[in-house]
Amino acid sequence: MTAHPRMSLNQATIKHADLHEAVKITVAEGIPSIGLWREPVADVGLATASEVIKDAGLRVSSLCRGGFFTAEDPNQLRASIEDNRRAIDEAAVLAQAGAPGSAAVLVLVPGGLPQGSTDIAGARGRVRDAVAVLADDAAAAGVVLAIEPMHPIYAADRGVISTLGQALDIAEDFPAHVVGVVVDAFHVWWDPELLPQVARAGARGRIASYQVNDWITPLPADALLARGVMGDGHIDLPGLTAAVCGAGYRGDVEVEVFNKTLWDMPFADAAALVADRFSVIQLPHAR
Repeated sequence: MTAHPRMSLNQATIKHADLHEAVKITVAEGIPSIGLWREPVADVGLATASEVIKDAGLRVSSLCRGGFFTAEDPNQLRASIEDNRRAIDEAAVLAQAGAPGSAAVLVLVPGGLPQGSTDIAGARGRVRDAVAVLADDAAAAGVVLAIEPMHPIYAADRGVISTLGQALDIAEDFPAHVVGVVVDAFHVWWDPELLPQVARAGARGRIASYQVNDWITPLPADALLARGVMGDGHIDLPGLTAAVCGAGYRGDVEVEVFNKTLWDMPFADAAALVADRFSVIQLPHAR
């Protein structure tokens, strides 16, 4: 079977598969690209991971994740910056190992409020400051720092940047080849300003990654696992895809679904399901 030529399987969709299994299944399903996560890469080591990707002939669409910049404690913040510098290097190495068309993109999850804090404005400022510290490192490595705005339900514990507009306000302080944004359907679909902000991002060359999934109801008890497979929920995925493509995005499109039912399926079945459902988003075939 051959999947859409621009489809990427984000490792989170088959979360419990190790790197070797994830790569094997991606190839077997005919999916040409993979979105990697740092933890399974670390489990085998960066050198081995690079060889596995190279031997498989897969493109790399992104590396998740960096970020978590909101600590008030200076020591914690310094540790976060150093970890992100390592992540930048990893993203560069893995993209180099990937097939032509691989993207050196490091997805940044901003981080939530520090324990006991209600200062969301201060936390957002620290995200901007951290990106500024890392921009030169990213530029030197040829890596794009991709800020991922997250749905407001995660603002307290995971992502104080809630809208595409907020992410762009940070990104636009830096060159477009250094700092961009992630358009994740689950996180941004609700925003009344979404389409104008997608157009803004595209006009300024800021869309570094496009991730698809769906918003399902009722929400599960663990809101982190609230993403559905494309077509199972409430997001106008064809409309969003048309907007993202119309804004000039021509990269791989990652399927990233955090969902316990999907995670409990055999890995190959889960990959086959999302590959089949990929057509729901109505992505053009031209790269």
